[in-house]
Amino acid sequence: MAKCTHQNQIHEVTPSANGCEDCLRTGDEWVHLRMCMTCGYVGCCDSSKNKHATKHSQLTTHPIVKSFEPGQDWMWCYVDKTFV
Repeated sequence: MAKCTHQNQIHEVTPSANGCEDCLRTGDEWVHLRMCMTCGYVGCCDSSKNKHATKHSQLTTHPIVKSFEPGQDWMWCYVDKTFV
């Protein structure tokens, strides 16, 4: 099983919004939310049509997101394609 090599990029962050930052700006909808553990950006998941969390990671090279859903505390590394 793959191991995340980017855990040093996990920081104490403040969520950038209470929903997908970009969907809120455009009036769009999302399925689930993810929060960037490097900067706090909140974006929509890959099940959402816009996939803003993944786009943010690709644009910024911030590798790790955490579920921003109530009761979930898992993290995912986009680069290593594994749970943290």
